[in-house]
Amino acid sequence: MTHVGTQRRADGLRPVHVVQGEQFVTDDPEVVVTTILGSCVAACMRDPVAGLGGMNHFLLPGGRDNASDQVRYGVHAMELLVNALLGMGARRDRLEAKLFGGARLITGLTDVGELNAAFAEDFVRREGLQNVGGSLRGETGRRIQFWPVSGRARQVLLAKETREVFAQERRAPAPKPAADTGALELF
Repeated sequence: MTHVGTQRRADGLRPVHVVQGEQFVTDDPEVVVTTILGSCVAACMRDPVAGLGGMNHFLLPGGRDNASDQVRYGVHAMELLVNALLGMGARRDRLEAKLFGGARLITGLTDVGELNAAFAEDFVRREGLQNVGGSLRGETGRRIQFWPVSGRARQVLLAKETREVFAQERRAPAPKPAADTGALELF
């Protein structure tokens, strides 16, 4: 579950950070919703007349029946976001979507970012929602900020060096824990 930050930023806004499998909807003009994306996709949606909006963040495009982790999948995440907006008074025919993410961070493997980006675009088109912008695909991660009431969005591309550091960390073997003998192991 995502919680509104208790501390205001210097600009008076309260940040809400959305991670994989989460979504957040609000009509509070003092909230800015943030996330960090690689191959994942975030949909930022709003109803400009109702003055509300929200964001989701999904890891994979499809979904599995009986999966306990359905919130990680685009099908479930997009339906949750749309239904949460409708539940707060939005109308489907007024929903605007901005889609972000879907980067290709690892070459030589299945391009999950492309699959996520294509799924999100197809979902918006099939549901008759307005795709009003965003930034999909590419080779770098992104930091996204979204102001749900105004619809303003800001993207900061992360440096390629950041991606290389994360890749090295994934390849490095985890250190083995020292036996609980009081011994100190130095590297």
